[in-house]
Amino acid sequence: MTANEERGSAGGERLLPKHGGYRNLKSFQVAQLVYDVTVRFCDRYIDKKSRTHDQMVQAARSGVQNIAEGSVASGTSKKMELKLTNVAKASLAELRLDYEDFLRQRGLALWARDDPRRRALVARRCATADDVARWVKETAERGSREQDGQTGAGSIQSIQSILYPEISANAALVLIGVAAALLDRQVAAQACTFEQEGGFTERLYRTRRANRVKGSDRQ
Repeated sequence: MTANEERGSAGGERLLPKHGGYRNLKSFQVAQLVYDVTVRFCDRYIDKKSRTHDQMVQAARSGVQNIAEGSVASGTSKKMELKLTNVAKASLAELRLDYEDFLRQRGLALWARDDPRRRALVARRCATADDVARWVKETAERGSREQDGQTGAGSIQSIQSILYPEISANAALVLIGVAAALLDRQVAAQACTFEQEGGFTERLYRTRRANRVKGSDRQ
């Protein structure tokens, strides 16, 4: 491959488009947050010796890694980028089921789609697991005060023991939903680009053809 082919024809498309900037992708940032939150959640609420602990952590990690690998692969294979982004989506879907199972098996509430706490968490724009943990703490304390006032039981600590895992799992589900929505749009954009522009082979053919035409014009 010549230097001209690497750069593309003069004034034409790049043979190797810019790629690998996954850290700037919003989907990567949210997926990474989901991973960090999941590690904390599993360490606190799931037995470290259980298979579920490892599966949840690995599913969260797979979401992050496949977004990154797809971004890097995009330079030479749009098809591989699309495949890996879909693998990231599948990993997060698996993780979503694990969180839902956690709630169901413990008789904890799964927030409805219109639950105001979902909107509140998204509006908070948490950037780190610490940010999410602070939001969970604030929400649990507010909820325990409200429930204690209604029951008159005077057992805030008991109520919080239920609210913390419930809110933590639902918060993770909200973040997974955000990441999944971002990946849906990302996959759609990647599919459109692949359909319109093709992959590396097509770009290589167009670049070489343009270079041959340019060389003929000089003769």
